[in-house]
Amino acid sequence: MTWDNHSMLMEFVFLAYPKSLELRMLCFLGVSLAYALIISGNILIVVSIHTEARLHTPMYYFLGSLSGIELCYTAVVVPHMLVNTLQSEKTITLLSCATQMVFLIGLGSADCFLLAVMAYDRYVAICLPLQYPLIMTVTLCVRLVVASVVTGLFLSLQLVVFIFCLPFCQNRGIEHFFCDAPPVMRLVCAKSHIHELSVLVAATLAIAVPFFFIATTYALIVAAVLKLHSAAGRRRAFNTCSSHLTVVLLQYGCCAFMYLRPNSNYHPKKDQFISLVYILGTPFLNPLIYTLRNNEMKGAIGKILTRNNLSQKLIG
Repeated sequence: MTWDNHSMLMEFVFLAYPKSLELRMLCFLGVSLAYALIISGNILIVVSIHTEARLHTPMYYFLGSLSGIELCYTAVVVPHMLVNTLQSEKTITLLSCATQMVFLIGLGSADCFLLAVMAYDRYVAICLPLQYPLIMTVTLCVRLVVASVVTGLFLSLQLVVFIFCLPFCQNRGIEHFFCDAPPVMRLVCAKSHIHELSVLVAATLAIAVPFFFIATTYALIVAAVLKLHSAAGRRRAFNTCSSHLTVVLLQYGCCAFMYLRPNSNYHPKKDQFISLVYILGTPFLNPLIYTLRNNEMKGAIGKILTRNNLSQKLIG
């Protein structure tokens, strides 16, 4: 299809939203509450890491960057979902749909790449502790975060341009809450399997490759930790890695289910639920996982909350 004015003004309709006004209001309140918790939790992590000098280390820099990406990632989709929940017409133009998909998939991919970078950071810290300050410099940390975001957006842009250059059928109904690759691909009229293969290739680069890198890295970490003579040292090393592994399993599990499969295995209802898990669930759970299992983060957040309570009392 050509990107003329008519094509860009073409509209898709989201079909996954409940038709009952009562259900829509309930969904609005639930999503609003989840989004408020996502914003507050991730902002608390970013502010804590920025203000506490003892958290100015590569591990926490990457954690703060992960929270920043997840704030942007949810902002691409959730506000639009909230608006659609209240509107009777749940439409989106082709250009807006493509733009949403670029940032959704791009920032989601950046999340996956950054989790791989965090695994590498833990590998260097545990397996090469004496060389850690020399390897994980501030410059390298910044470059790794920027590379994660740029690579994710580049892969996403390539994929989305390919998808939206394909011919769409007359049916404009998307069985989803937002513009994601699997439900939009269902509207493509092309019979070739090349477009399915393109999604699988992009998903393999963004999901499977980083996951295998993380798995290999943690295999080396476990081997190194088991060689430690101190039980306290082994416990401390495993505690440091357990939070990251929990987040990895949540993020990669949902993404692999959505993207690493043929289009014929697409199930609208099941996919709608899984999409809500990785759009609302993981960005909400990640701050909880990292703070509840990390005494330094709990201490830093506690200080910020205490300072805010004192300042409010002084103002009052």
